[in-house]
Amino acid sequence: MVVDDAAFMRMMLKNVLIEGGHEVVAEAANGVEAVQQYEAHHPDLVTMDITMPEMDGIEAVRAIVGTDPTAKIVMCSAMGQQQMVIDAIHAGAKGFVVKPFDKSKVLQEVEKLVSKAV
Repeated sequence: MVVDDAAFMRMMLKNVLIEGGHEVVAEAANGVEAVQQYEAHHPDLVTMDITMPEMDGIEAVRAIVGTDPTAKIVMCSAMGQQQMVIDAIHAGAKGFVVKPFDKSKVLQEVEKLVSKAV
């Protein structure tokens, strides 16, 4: 599942994941939608933006991990958001990638989480 308030970023990430052999079962534009879509689809992995309207990515991670402690969530952050990434990891995120996205790093992080039972 891909979560980002920017449609362009969702499309970019979706394309990277599909080209890497993954299926994107859902998308969300904010944290509230992310929690709803997670409950509906239970994806193997979530890419989660940090800064979003309604509910930010950190709160969404807390909500998702609160209902599914095994959730695999990769945070997507811009440079300069290191403290937010740390907060997200403490909230239950399992990894992170930095924007702008490096396709190989995104796939590497996804593969790392999907291939192991976290």
